Amino acid sequence: MAAPHDEHDPHLWLEEVEGERALAWVKERNAESQAQLTDSPGFAELRDDLQAILEADDRIPFVVKRGEHVYNFWQDRDHPRGLWRRTTLTEYRKARPEWEVLVDLDALNAEEGENWVWHGAHCLRPESPDAPWRHCLVSLSRGGADADVTREFDLVEKRWVEAGFFRPEAKGSLGWIDRDNVYVQTDFGQGSMTSSGYPRIVKQWRRGTPLTEAETIFEGEPGDMAVGAGHDSTPGFERDFVSRARAFYDNELYLREADGHLRRIEVPNSAHKQVHREWLIVELREPWEVNGTTHPAGALLIADFDAFMAGERDLRVLFTPTERTSLSDVTWTRRHLILTVLDEVKHRLFVLTPEAGQWQPEPLEGAPTLGSVSVSAVDDEESDDVFLIVSDYLTPTTLLHGRAGEALEKLKQAPALFDAEGLEVTQHFATSEDGTPVPYFQVARRGLEPNGEHSTLLYGYGGFEVPLLPGYSPGVGRAWLIQGGVYVVANIRGGGEYGPRWHQAALREKRHKAFEDFAAVAEDLIERGVTSPQRLGIQGGSNGGLLVGNMLTRYPQLLGAVVCQVPLLDMRRYHLLLAGASWMAEYGDPEGDDWEFLRDVSPYHNLDPTADYPPLLLMTSTRDDRVHPGHARKMMARMREQGHEAIYYENIEGGHGGAADNPQRAHMQALAFAFLGQQLLGEQA
Repeated sequence: MAAPHDEHDPHLWLEEVEGERALAWVKERNAESQAQLTDSPGFAELRDDLQAILEADDRIPFVVKRGEHVYNFWQDRDHPRGLWRRTTLTEYRKARPEWEVLVDLDALNAEEGENWVWHGAHCLRPESPDAPWRHCLVSLSRGGADADVTREFDLVEKRWVEAGFFRPEAKGSLGWIDRDNVYVQTDFGQGSMTSSGYPRIVKQWRRGTPLTEAETIFEGEPGDMAVGAGHDSTPGFERDFVSRARAFYDNELYLREADGHLRRIEVPNSAHKQVHREWLIVELREPWEVNGTTHPAGALLIADFDAFMAGERDLRVLFTPTERTSLSDVTWTRRHLILTVLDEVKHRLFVLTPEAGQWQPEPLEGAPTLGSVSVSAVDDEESDDVFLIVSDYLTPTTLLHGRAGEALEKLKQAPALFDAEGLEVTQHFATSEDGTPVPYFQVARRGLEPNGEHSTLLYGYGGFEVPLLPGYSPGVGRAWLIQGGVYVVANIRGGGEYGPRWHQAALREKRHKAFEDFAAVAEDLIERGVTSPQRLGIQGGSNGGLLVGNMLTRYPQLLGAVVCQVPLLDMRRYHLLLAGASWMAEYGDPEGDDWEFLRDVSPYHNLDPTADYPPLLLMTSTRDDRVHPGHARKMMARMREQGHEAIYYENIEGGHGGAADNPQRAHMQALAFAFLGQQLLGEQA
C-alpha cells in the first residue's frame, strides 16, 4: 500500500523551519512552557546547578595528541562557545595545566558577528618527524547545525591562513592529502547532493586554485546516502581510499591507486572495514562465506591487506560472538590491536599482538572490570600508548594512561558532582512479549522498599546499533537521584548491546520489538514494586524520541510523564525532511508497501482524541538540520488540537544536540527535569 501523500495534513506549514507564521507559533508555545516551568520555585537554582556542573573547572579536559602537544576544546562560564587550546603532555599531567589558547570562539564570534559552534579540527601530520605540526582544517557551524564551514588554521603562527583552504557552509568536509591538496566533499551546486542531503561528489582540490576547478574523483548516485575520501599518512603505508555509503549498513570501500583508478575492497557492503598498516580488518554484520567457511554476523576477521587485494582469502578469526557477548570496538596502537567486548552489557578489554602468525588475546592489564571503558590510541603511528576513559553511573570519570599490555596509571579523576552515598547500581532483566530477556540498569537507594511509590525515570534509545552503556551523569544525579528518584536505562533491541543481531531484531517491520522491550522494562519495574504508572516517566531523544512517542500512543496506561526530545514522529514524511532519506534502511520506505508497517509506528498518525495520555514535554531545536523540527512542532499541534496535555519548547540554536553552549544545555536539562519533577515528584525538582 503506497503512502497517501495527497492526504491533507493541516500542519504542514509548521515544516517551514524559519517561516514567519511557524516561528510565531513557536514563540507562543515557548512562552507557555516557560511560564509553567521556569517560573516555578527552584527552577533557577536547578538550572544554575546544572550549568555549574557542566562548567566545573576541575572536570577532565580530554585531549588529542599531535606532535609535542595535546589539544583540547574547552567551554566554561567565561567562554560559553569555547577555547581551542593546547599544552604539553608533561604539563597536562599537572592538576592545573597551563594552556596556550589557539582559537577563542567567543572572541571570534564578537569580531565576525557570528554564532559559531565548534565542529572540530583535522590536522596534517608533518612529513618529517622533527617538523612541527602546522596545517589544520577547522570546522565551524552556525548555531550548531550539521552544515558547517571549513577554514585553514596555522598552528605555528596561531592564526587563520589568509587565502587558505576555505569551504563554504554546507554539509560536507575537507580532508588533507598533503599540504597543497585536500579531498573535498560538499555542495557543489545543483545535483551535487544526495536525496539525504549529503555530498554525492568527492573532488581533489589543489591549493591556490578555485574550488570550481577541483578534480572530480568519484560520483555517487542521487539515491546514495553520502560519499567521501581520505588519505592514510602512515609512513610506509600511504594510501588513499574512497567510500560510497549507499545507505546505512551498505558501504563500499575503494583503494584509490596512483593513477586514480579505484579498486573495490571485496568484502560485504554491510561489514565495517578498516585498513591499518599491512592489515585489513572486517567486522561482519551478516554471515559471510569464504572458502567454504561461513563466518557469523558479529565476527571480527583479519587479513594481510596486499595479499587480500591480490586475490588471497586467508582470513583469521579474532573474535566470535556468543548469545551474551559482542564486539563493541577495535583500537589499533603501533603494534597491538585492542578489542573492547561487551559481556552482558559490561566491558572487557583484550590486547592482541601479531606474533608468528598468532593473535592470542590477553586481558588489558589495569583495565577496570566494572562500568564502561573507552580506549583510544595516543598516537597509533608512533607508539603503543593508550588513553582509557572509565566511568559508571555513580563513579566520577577517570582517565588512565599507559602502554597497551602494561600497567596503566591514573592521569585524571573527575570530581564527584553529586552525593552518591547510599546509592547502588543493579542490573535486571525483563521478559519481552516474545520471551526475549531484555537487560536494564537501575540506579536507586540501597535497600529500596518495593512499595511501588518511587518516582522513576526510564531512558531508552533502541536504534542504529547504538548501545546504552553505564556512564557518570552528574546532571541526572543532581536533578533526579538526590531528589529521591530512581533512574533506569533500558538496553532494548535496536541498539548494539548484543551486536548486529540485537540491532537487526528491531529493524523496519520489526521496529515494534523495541517498543515491546521498553514496555516490558516498564512493566517489570511496576511488578517489582519499584514504581507505579503514575510515578513512572520516560525520556528519549532522536530515535529515542520515536521510541517514547510510540510509548505514549501504545502504552499510555504505563506512564505518568513523557519527555520527547529532537524526535522523529511523522513516519509518513520523515524521508522527505532533511537527512531523513538516509534512515530508510533502519525504518523502511514510506513511498511503497513499507507504509503498511510504518503507519503502525508513526506517533503523529496514531494519536487518538479519545485516549487518556500522560503529560508530554516536546523539545527540539530550530537549528536541527538532521531531524526536522517539524516532527515535534506538528505533534504538539495535533496534541493541542485533540485536547491532550502537552507543552513545547524549541531552542533557536543547538543543532541535533539541542543546545549550542553550556547555558543552553543547562536550561534544556532544567526544563526536562522541572517537568518530570512536577509530574512525578509532585513538586519542583
